[in-house]
Amino acid sequence: MRSVRRCSRSGCTYPAVATLTYAYADSTAVVGPLASYVEPHSYDLCEEHAMRLTVPKGWHVVRHEGEFSAAQPSEDDLTALAEAVREAGRTDPSATENPGVRGGGSRRGHLRALPDPGKD
Repeated sequence: MRSVRRCSRSGCTYPAVATLTYAYADSTAVVGPLASYVEPHSYDLCEEHAMRLTVPKGWHVVRHEGEFSAAQPSEDDLTALAEAVREAGRTDPSATENPGVRGGGSRRGHLRALPDPGKD
């Protein structure tokens, strides 16, 4: 699951709600909704910094109209988490049984896989 992205501005600890990118050829700074992925050469900004951004003389700012909202976990994030847990819980045939685990489950690292109680 994705962690909360923070504002890129030094000393700011607020969550990012917008992404800043530059179009150097057009002398334009673009502030839009938070990008799905962290991109090189772009910056995550909190709402305050996204709204107060200024640019050098001769440059233009294209700003998202409307409110910025913090990113919420998506169904894809939850599915990825479930898949990671399922993968980690798969038993390895070469793993030895742990006699201290009730129900005959196996232990791999810090995760424990227990047999399905519905299966005999």
